[in-house]
Amino acid sequence: MNLEQYRAFFYTVKFGNISKASEQLYITQPAVSRSIQQLEDSLKCTLFFRTSKGVKLTPEGEILYKYIEQAFNFIEAGENRIRDINNLLTGEVRIGVSDTICKYYLIPYLKLFKTLHPGIKIHVICPTTPGIIALLKTGKIDFGIINLPYRDDQLNFQNIIRVQDCFVAGEKYAYLSKQMQPLREIVSHPLLLLEKNSNSRLFIDDYFKSNSVTVEPDFELDNIDLLMQFAKYDFGIACVIRNFIEDELENRRLYEIKPVERIPSRHIGVTWLKNVPLSSAAKVLISNLDYLETSEF
Repeated sequence: MNLEQYRAFFYTVKFGNISKASEQLYITQPAVSRSIQQLEDSLKCTLFFRTSKGVKLTPEGEILYKYIEQAFNFIEAGENRIRDINNLLTGEVRIGVSDTICKYYLIPYLKLFKTLHPGIKIHVICPTTPGIIALLKTGKIDFGIINLPYRDDQLNFQNIIRVQDCFVAGEKYAYLSKQMQPLREIVSHPLLLLEKNSNSRLFIDDYFKSNSVTVEPDFELDNIDLLMQFAKYDFGIACVIRNFIEDELENRRLYEIKPVERIPSRHIGVTWLKNVPLSSAAKVLISNLDYLETSEF
């Protein structure tokens, strides 16, 4: 099947003459006539004949045109759809992100993006980092936003915000915030940590290990909000991301306990599959984030 022959036939019928068809196709009139002749030869029938007013379909031509018109209308609709997607008039973005990062970081960016591109649907799924990676590798999300560092040769990573972990507590342990404390002193009190399946927990466990400190947390919770609430009610000292609790510290609802052994800063970043191109909408949304640098791990 030669699509150009059918294209010449379609536009000749649509515009009623070969001259206008050639203008639409940006080819010469003889080239249009030649394509139609080749199509007629391959189908072994005459599709239309010339009149003083242009061309007129034969019965065979009318049958063929009903199908060709539908096919080209679908092609045109598909092309228009792709243009709309590229121009961010329609489409969707599927994001995997933890509920904490979504609540304390991502939502304002989603609001801005949705204001600028109301035709784009946004789907947000909130599993842990391993869940986000699994969704990426099965094609169920376009990109994830996770706590870094993370290593996987199948993924690209891009830092978007530097974060700082810290220890906080309520009134019961506020006296420890008056000066820097040795890490061993901090962990001698009841400790509140995220669950072991989180990347943030892996990071802080490495910090403890690098300082030759073994910990047995009294509570393991699945998000920062719960850690803050338990700390406020004096269940112990919680390890959380300072960037997300600055209001609590400023209003003295929580108190930061600074260890002598400084906790290294780290990043939250975007991750997506290598060799899988991002959609135009996903690229624009990522570019709107406060990215710092592209990272290779």
